[in-house]
Amino acid sequence: MKLIDPIVQFHAELQKIRRDIHAHPELSYEEERTADVVAQKLTEWGIPVVRGLGVTGVVGIIKNGDSARAIGLRADMDALPMPELNTFAHASKHEGKMHACGHDGHTAMLLGAAHYLAQHRNFDGTVYVIFQPAEEGGRGAERMIQDGLFEKYPMDAVFGMHNWPGIKAGHFGVTPGPQMASSNEFHVTIKGRGSHAAQPHKAIDPVMTAVQIAQGWQTIVSRNANPNDPAVVSITQIHTGSATNVIPDEAVMIGTVRTFSTGVLDMIERRMQEIAEHTAAAYDATVDFAFKRNYPPLINHEKETAFAVEVLTEQFGAAYVDARTEPTMGAEDFAFMLQHKPGCYVFLGNGDGGHRDHGHGLGPCNLHNPSYDFNDDLLPIGATYWVRLAEKFLQAK
Repeated sequence: MKLIDPIVQFHAELQKIRRDIHAHPELSYEEERTADVVAQKLTEWGIPVVRGLGVTGVVGIIKNGDSARAIGLRADMDALPMPELNTFAHASKHEGKMHACGHDGHTAMLLGAAHYLAQHRNFDGTVYVIFQPAEEGGRGAERMIQDGLFEKYPMDAVFGMHNWPGIKAGHFGVTPGPQMASSNEFHVTIKGRGSHAAQPHKAIDPVMTAVQIAQGWQTIVSRNANPNDPAVVSITQIHTGSATNVIPDEAVMIGTVRTFSTGVLDMIERRMQEIAEHTAAAYDATVDFAFKRNYPPLINHEKETAFAVEVLTEQFGAAYVDARTEPTMGAEDFAFMLQHKPGCYVFLGNGDGGHRDHGHGLGPCNLHNPSYDFNDDLLPIGATYWVRLAEKFLQAK
């Protein structure tokens, strides 16, 4: 593993930045302090800064030479609305808010790369360092695009990275094509007619109708989807009833659908609605069917993925790079950027949690877990990857 020495020497400062951000988590579109920290550091290092794209987004512009080529490097800044169980010194100071997904580390790694690139500028073209808000359900990437990110700052490709617990610390995982799933949710209300539970013949039972719909939905993936194109339909909430002797008027089912392709998603949404409406009709009930598409599948581009793998292998060695990592049904709004620009998204192993300071929670070091903490040993690794990726992409002719 060949780390860039000046970045290694800057490790302590990056850790300080990361832990400060961790201690002051901010939710989607509220990342004012975090954006201030990012903008202040970039300005201090002589990097022009643009603010306001995506409400709280920050873009740093690092130019050298006269080439028109440009690359975008993206990190996310927002935290999650959840409590933190850790009690170490840099634990969250804001109750009910926590950096439980490592966006603090992502921000610090990209700042480390920006610091080095601004000092050395061993490239010909422009590096845009993109600090994005509202990844956690807020569609911050889409908002930045709508605000003109790619029109105002044209770039030939855009790249992203996320720490990944369970992969060995410092190892990378990536795959061409689908790497993360689409994220979608449904909210279905079955309307019947209530009655005394001892007189079910006077009711139109929404509970049993919901049960039949739920059973029918479970056949969609097994009988309508190609087994080679994975999908998940999960009912995560059923709300109905108020007493043991009352058949209620309605039942509500809520859940999520995950797919790696839009075609399969189209089919699942259509079949879910058909099954719900026809099953309800068979029981004399009616249905209000709502289906919301949150994030599209994250699909890595073949050429840019091969390029990223080449950079990773050259810098860290083939033993540290899994170029056919297993895709995950988790979702990421970097997918929006990959719909507009070619690029690649990689996982950087966060380890198994052994890195955590004394005072960590008793839970596992998994994403979105109240005992999670980013592995600071990754800071120079991620920053080195960003630098070598940008330098090779924009290498002088």
